Amino acid sequence: MTAKAPTTVVFDIGNVLLRWDPRNLYRKVFSDEAEMEWFLSTVCTNQWNLEQDRGRDWEEAVALLVTDFPDHHTAIRAYHDRWEETVAGVFEDNVAVLGHLRDAGVPNYCITNFSSPKLGLSKKRYPFLASFDGIIVSGDEQLLKPEPAIYHLLLSRYGLQAEDCIFIDDSKANVEGAKAVGMHAIHFVESVDLAVELRQHGFPV
Repeated sequence: MTAKAPTTVVFDIGNVLLRWDPRNLYRKVFSDEAEMEWFLSTVCTNQWNLEQDRGRDWEEAVALLVTDFPDHHTAIRAYHDRWEETVAGVFEDNVAVLGHLRDAGVPNYCITNFSSPKLGLSKKRYPFLASFDGIIVSGDEQLLKPEPAIYHLLLSRYGLQAEDCIFIDDSKANVEGAKAVGMHAIHFVESVDLAVELRQHGFPV
């Protein structure tokens, strides 16, 4: 960790602010848990979804899988057509922390691996996502965390210094990516009290 105390907070969205998991949807699609897990590990995989986060068109993505798995056409299409059901609400405490930071005038930004159309849907449902001082969306930039370029893009676009920023993400790899470019970072998991962590860095939450 760098010695300088951070002054700016940079959030991830999925599983820091929004409770995202495709299982939230697919438990409604599949009655058998093992079949659902096979589907998510073999058909609609994390790697497949990540390409939509990189900017691939959803219709193209669905068509690619339907070609390989025609018997699963309906379940594959559900990932796109019923995507909003993959989000099971928010992390209330973390959203409250974000609100406190904004009320206190703390600069707040976001770097997210997110499909641009799906983020648009999420902003309508959760308006707080539209109020960051700046946001880098992987689907708009064709860059993904933890690639160094996506962190550098935030810094250059908004005139920020890495040592002034603290980055919060649920992915350890993404946290390490932020540290590698000189940011402070917090690896968020359910057991972490984000307010306590940020207070330890001097933030008014």
